[in-house]
Amino acid sequence: MSEVEGQRKSPGSLAHRVPDLAALELLLAVARLGSLGAAAREVGVTQPAASSRIRSMERQLGVALVDRSPRGSRLTDAGALVTDWARRVVEAAAAFDAGARALRDRRDSRLRVAASMTIAEYLLPGWLLALHAGRPDTAVSLLAGNSAKVAELLLADEADLGFVEGLTVPNGLDSTVIARDRLIVVTAPGHPWARRRRPVTAAELGATPLILRERGSGTRQVLDAALGGLARPLIELSSTTAVKASAVSGAGPSVLSELAVGEELAMRRLVSIPVEGVSLRRDLRAVWPTGHRPTGPARELLSLTRG
Repeated sequence: MSEVEGQRKSPGSLAHRVPDLAALELLLAVARLGSLGAAAREVGVTQPAASSRIRSMERQLGVALVDRSPRGSRLTDAGALVTDWARRVVEAAAAFDAGARALRDRRDSRLRVAASMTIAEYLLPGWLLALHAGRPDTAVSLLAGNSAKVAELLLADEADLGFVEGLTVPNGLDSTVIARDRLIVVTAPGHPWARRRRPVTAAELGATPLILRERGSGTRQVLDAALGGLARPLIELSSTTAVKASAVSGAGPSVLSELAVGEELAMRRLVSIPVEGVSLRRDLRAVWPTGHRPTGPARELLSLTRG
């Protein structure tokens, strides 16, 4: 059986039977320039590499494509026919590339971020400013809510990347830890806890009505799990800013991220209350739908959180 017959009968996918785009582009350059050396320079390879590529393509197809002589390179009759086919393949590949580029441009033109309150208010602004510096044409929308809401938005394909503060990763999402945070007990300076000399115990904290975020928030989840249950809230509010303002007003004690109260502690509008017998540390996570690793602007934003 001849080599040509063997090629004709060989099984396998098109990828094994059809030359790759680099080889076809080289053949088109040889046809246009009439010189293997000039074609090699145009596609950015050495002449020996170009010769090897042409020979490999001839073996793959089972026909001679180029006659080489001191006066230059000329296509054989089969080579001319293959060149016509190659032109159509390359043009189709160029159209494919343009379409894929349009899809990437559409993807990169927007970024939808969902984040729980503490991250949205105290960490994301800096990350988004850094992202804007590198991608000024990407329109970013931010949806802030509790950790449960973030998961809901991601799973409904209404957000591209999320950030949560809870103890666990919601079902259907993958995650990575981007930072670590600590919850602290705070009160207004006039509260009795601000004057006591011994720490508040975990049992006292769990039995005390507190100003709290709503159920579903990461802060509430961490605190409830750490204390094994909470007293009925003194006030239940839907944002960190509202909780903080209530604590500053003297309404009662609260538990907030240390990220959220730095200025208030420095200005003595709030004081930090020592607590013994419990750890209130937590992981802050980026999350996305399982199996759909962030790409484009979402991937860049994720990389900025680790900077």
